[in-house]
Amino acid sequence: MTSTPTHTPTPGQTVGPFFHYALPYAGDRDLVAPGTGGAVFLHGTVRDGDGAPLQDALVEIWQADPHGRVPRRQGSLRRDGHTFTGFGRASTDRTGRYTFTTLAPGSVDGGLPFFAVTVFARGLLDRLFTRAYLPLEPGATDAVLTAAGERAETLVCVADDDGLRFDIRLQDHDGDAETVFLTYPGHPAR
Repeated sequence: MTSTPTHTPTPGQTVGPFFHYALPYAGDRDLVAPGTGGAVFLHGTVRDGDGAPLQDALVEIWQADPHGRVPRRQGSLRRDGHTFTGFGRASTDRTGRYTFTTLAPGSVDGGLPFFAVTVFARGLLDRLFTRAYLPLEPGATDAVLTAAGERAETLVCVADDDGLRFDIRLQDHDGDAETVFLTYPGHPAR
């Protein structure tokens, strides 16, 4: 009698810390060339549950162009100086800092403008999804911000002397400073 092997689903392997070897590419963090008219500098620090900076994380952004159009061009890794693909990837440095040179996204279908953000980091079994909204006008909200409640501020960029700052906190053992992360249909819940 032969037996049929049983295959039990297993969790994915951790996603790091190989980013600096396999994923960066020329111009990855520059969606537009520095100095381009209308360019903004999006930056921040990725921190772990104890507040320590992560030097081996990878942050990706997807975004609409300034007119609210979602780029639908092939070759999202293309950096030819004039094609805006709306995609960028930045690894963190020794201080946990990441940077992008890009354009401020416009409103898509009348919603609030935001960067879609994905975080890969050591010890994560899956990437994390969040949003980085442009600084908000008083009273501005949408369904995601409303659902985030009092933690909605973790989803909003802060204007500073360098540009737009969006810090990412993977966990917070002491309070509610963890960035709000999103789940999508078909993607495992965090």
